[in-house]
Formats: sequence, structure tokens, C-alpha cells
Amino acid sequence: MSYDLFIGDKSFSSWSLRGWLLFEKFGIPYREIMTGLYTGTMQQDLAPLSPARFVPTARTPEGWVIGESIALAETLAERHPEAGHWPADPQARVYARWLVAEMHAGFTELRSACAMQLLHRYEGFAISDAVQADLDRLELVLGHAFEHFSGDGPWLFGAYSAADAFYAPVAARIAGYGLPVSERLAAYVNAHIADPAFQTWRADGLKISYDPEPYALDLPKVDWPQSI
Repeated sequence: MSYDLFIGDKSFSSWSLRGWLLFEKFGIPYREIMTGLYTGTMQQDLAPLSPARFVPTARTPEGWVIGESIALAETLAERHPEAGHWPADPQARVYARWLVAEMHAGFTELRSACAMQLLHRYEGFAISDAVQADLDRLELVLGHAFEHFSGDGPWLFGAYSAADAFYAPVAARIAGYGLPVSERLAAYVNAHIADPAFQTWRADGLKISYDPEPYALDLPKVDWPQSI
């Protein structure tokens, strides 16, 4: 039996991407259900799942509703321990949960100024001091994972984990706005861009066109990067 996963538009819904990766990257069966995030019907679409009001929301095979991405990550890890959502090492697992919690509640300036969009890369985006502070924080907290837990692999804790799923939209923001980052963080961004699941998600999103385009900026656009 599979879960029902309610998500929003793939080119723009960063939280939907996180939730989807928690299923797709860990081999958990699901049925994808799109909600009207940009057509105004999302609340109507989610009404049967009340009190859930945001995407992603999931429904278990038993009919239980899971709202909020952290709750989704923890529930899937509990129900599917073999999937490996969290690192096996206890110390790494503590830090992975820390990173997920900080992503869920923090980096508000970066998320506000650079809405996730997977259509193209903007050129000439002006970085405010507040956005730069968030980028500096990213370098610090992700750098700690790179230094202590990632080993030789591209992901934060060796094998792909829930923490990587939560930071995938951050990687997309760095790529989509041409944000300046260290070589180490750029390599992490490139790992996301090249990941087959991420590429599948983006390709699905590109099947839909928008007029007007959500979050459009009056800046030059170039093709989505293959790497940064």
C-alpha cells in the first residue's frame, strides 16, 4: 500500500520538493496529488485533510494525515527504519536533525528574497546584508557537516539523508540566483543539480507554463545551470 502525497507546483514549491524527496529518494511508495497552489484551490483541495493547510501533506495507507515536513520526516523514518532517512551514527543523527530544524525555522531572509524557481538563472541579483548573513550561516552549519560527517561522498552525512532533502531547495536558490558560495558549498549544490530525482522533479515542473510567472524579477535570465 502507498501513501497519498499532496504537493504544489514543482517549479516553485520548495516545501513540496522536500516532502517529495523524503519519499522518492528513500523508495517509499506514494501517489502524487497536485493541489492548486497558484490557482487558488489549495485550501479546498486540502479540506478533507484538516487541520492540515500547507503542502506537503501526506496521508498514510491507514488514512492518517501528516502535516508539516519535520513531522513527515520523523514519521517516515519511524515507519520505515530500513529506508535510512537519518544517519546511523548517533552523533551524526543529532546534527542531521539540528540542520533540518534550523532549515525549517531559519534562513528567512534568503527564502524571502530568493523564492525557489527552477526555470532559469537570474543574472545580476543584488545580495542584501541580510541574505549574505544567511549565506554565511549556511557556510558555517553545512561546513560543520562536511568537515565531520560527510566523508568522501557529496552528501552531508555520507549517504543521502533527510537533511539533504531539506537543503535541496537551498541548493536550487543558490543555482537559480547565481549566489556566491565557497567551492565546498558549490560542490554540494552541483550534487543536487545532478541528482536524477531532482532532475526528474524539475523536468515535471517545466511541463507547465505560467503567465504571469510567479516571483518573476526584472533581471536578465539565462538557462538553468548544469553546474555552478
